[in-house]
Amino acid sequence: MNEIPPKSKIHQRMSSRLQAAKDAHRKRHSTTGFEFAIADRIDYLPTKYWDAVTKGQSWFLSSEYLRILEQAMPEGLSGRYALLFADRRPVAAIAAQVLEINGAKILAETTVDTAGELSVPKSVREKLRGVVRKAASNVKGRAVSRLRGRILVCGNLLSWGQHAVAFADGYSREALWAGVAEALYRIRRAERLAGQTDLVMIKDLTDAESVGVAELDSFDYRTVETDPNMVLEVPPHWKSFDDYLNDLASKYRSGARKIIRDTEACGIRLEVVTDLKPYCRQIYRLYENVHHKAAIRPISLSPDYLPALAAHACDVFRCTIAKLGDEIVGFITSIRDGDTSVGYYIGFDYSVNERAPLYFRLLQICIDDAIAFGCRRISYGRTALDPKARMGAKPEPMHIRIRHRHPIINWLIRGLLESIPHDEAPIRTPFRP
Repeated sequence: MNEIPPKSKIHQRMSSRLQAAKDAHRKRHSTTGFEFAIADRIDYLPTKYWDAVTKGQSWFLSSEYLRILEQAMPEGLSGRYALLFADRRPVAAIAAQVLEINGAKILAETTVDTAGELSVPKSVREKLRGVVRKAASNVKGRAVSRLRGRILVCGNLLSWGQHAVAFADGYSREALWAGVAEALYRIRRAERLAGQTDLVMIKDLTDAESVGVAELDSFDYRTVETDPNMVLEVPPHWKSFDDYLNDLASKYRSGARKIIRDTEACGIRLEVVTDLKPYCRQIYRLYENVHHKAAIRPISLSPDYLPALAAHACDVFRCTIAKLGDEIVGFITSIRDGDTSVGYYIGFDYSVNERAPLYFRLLQICIDDAIAFGCRRISYGRTALDPKARMGAKPEPMHIRIRHRHPIINWLIRGLLESIPHDEAPIRTPFRP
């Protein structure tokens, strides 16, 4: 009798993948066993349950912050919240947002900003505006202007970091991430009356916060690496900015002191302010200067957002303004988030920055803020990687998870997302050994 030949390795791999696909399909179409409470406003959920899960975690997940955000929510953005329950106990909290995509608005902003950002003569800017307006009238422009859509974002588009979910202790992270996937599915399905939501994104995850997140692979979430968050560690012996300077190597210390001398020589004065209402218009104009230079701007802050933070979160919020004469020419804000000081929104006058290193001086202020907060690190965000590396910040890798509701498109997204480039932070060693 002839023996049955063993299966080839290729056949075994194909069988294994097919079985994995079947298991994943079954999991996506089954409930996780959790119970859910879903709301459009944070106050529609019991505060005691929400705070029980989020206490001790990111301030951006606190009910206090989410109420402030709702008071000054940007146009086109709205909040969604969910609590997961097991045995009638809250075990996970989810903060999400629905982003409305308006193609006509995107096209209009591009028309203005493309012409406004370039340092060219007025006649040339007018010609450029005409070119953009003409492009807007062609087939592609008309298609963009008609673009409408909705994206469900698990996290916060006004911040960076893991401000998406909070988990209670004592439960499997794999099971809770599966519960998050089910909650997002329920939210997306509930949104159908308001409009189709094709894309779901979970932002921003670090390696340290990714325990159990691989469970999302079973729900067809794709991983996309983003630009790193630049983080500066704050040693306990830093009690003032001078202590930071003393730890720098000679070359970097001289450069840091020159930044201070040059801004002072230009006549720029720095002042910590607690009430932003008198400066609301100037600060918002300076914010827009920086914001409009970003290549991708899914949302813009509301003019009331930073003043609302200053008014209602004064114990964790600091704002420093830079004055030249009586004019405000720059500002920077910091937020205490546990033992991390977040170098938050910044704005400055680019013409003044050409005369003095105003931007770099504002970055230095974040060190003063972190020391005043008693924090052990500074989160500088994902832009201007080289200047922040020169200050001593190191890159912290981050990624997002993304999923499209159409299986075929979701499959195609994998190759597209893998081709998206992201910046690599330069290697700097500014501190003395």
